[in-house]
Amino acid sequence: MSEVKIHAETRREFGKGAARRIRRENKVPGVVYEHGLEPLHLTLPGHELLLALRTPNVLIDLVVDGEGSQLAIPKAVQRDAIRGHLEHVDLLMVKRGERVTVEIHVTAEGELAPGGNLLEHVIPTLPIEAEATNIPDGVSVSVQGLSAGATILAKDLELPAGAKLAVDGDTVVLQVLAAQAEEAAGDEDEAAEA
Repeated sequence: MSEVKIHAETRREFGKGAARRIRRENKVPGVVYEHGLEPLHLTLPGHELLLALRTPNVLIDLVVDGEGSQLAIPKAVQRDAIRGHLEHVDLLMVKRGERVTVEIHVTAEGELAPGGNLLEHVIPTLPIEAEATNIPDGVSVSVQGLSAGATILAKDLELPAGAKLAVDGDTVVLQVLAAQAEEAAGDEDEAAEA
């Protein structure tokens, strides 16, 4: 898990016009939520934030107005649908040692049994609970030699130390589907003649 330091400024203007002015300066409006406190409205540097958000579940060391730093994780990120630019970001303040619920990617490794079967990712990201400063990047599972009808449940995954499932253990994560057989053209002709 990577930790990135970002300097931010508190924001006093709100609304569409203010947000557009912030974005024109290559900055991103954002809100930081902390347990039991009022939300803090910030202006964050656009390029630095974009680079930081390339890492899933990045831990951001947020320095607000040059004062002390606090740790935060991304809660929600809004992007422009066409250009992909950051529009707004919601962050959640965390403390070292605090446990948070996040989603990590599930990666399948290996080859399925011969026969043209398909591997379906029923849930591509798995909700887990982990310490805020020790969030794993993802989890991998072997699908080597699995045949049609095989399933991998959440409880079958080997999670990194300190991580716990935040979903029912019997939830299907991956399943192997049988290949669809194509009807031969000759069979269709025979059916038409009958």
